Amino acid sequence: MAELSTLARPYAKAVFELARDASRFGDWSAILRGLADAVSDPAVASAIGHPAVSKGQLSQALVEAIGPQIGADGSNLLHLLIDNGRLKLAPAIAAEFEALRAEAEATIDVEITTASVVEPARLAELIDAVAKRLSRKLNVTTKVDESLLGGAVIRAGDLVIDGSAVGELDRLRQQLIA
Repeated sequence: MAELSTLARPYAKAVFELARDASRFGDWSAILRGLADAVSDPAVASAIGHPAVSKGQLSQALVEAIGPQIGADGSNLLHLLIDNGRLKLAPAIAAEFEALRAEAEATIDVEITTASVVEPARLAELIDAVAKRLSRKLNVTTKVDESLLGGAVIRAGDLVIDGSAVGELDRLRQQLIA
């Protein structure tokens, strides 16, 4: 997987610079997401590199599959990836682009999993505390997982804050074993 990321990074950086200079992060996110989704489709994936499918046919099929959101810039990127034999990198390019965008916009995706539904005011306090700790704007998703018994687990990138009852019991068990 590291190889895909390494190959995708120059494309993602180039697209990021175009998006930043034109203030079009949202447009490029949609283009790359559409391209990644199309390339991930099993029918399309089997056509990539197939000797019976020409580059032109593949390009036309993808442009039609993605729709008008691809635009001229996205179409140019698509042709570049096809010509360089790098079309399968589209999902990795999209992921790299989103990481660069999040860094530039000082945002981070955060998942808050709680043992039960949390009242909105309490959730807002928790979100504010996490935003202050990370010094970023948060894109928050919430989940309920009753198996946590109590508390919450917060995931933000590589950071995991486990304040659940199950997590506490597990830490206590590890201390007793040691």
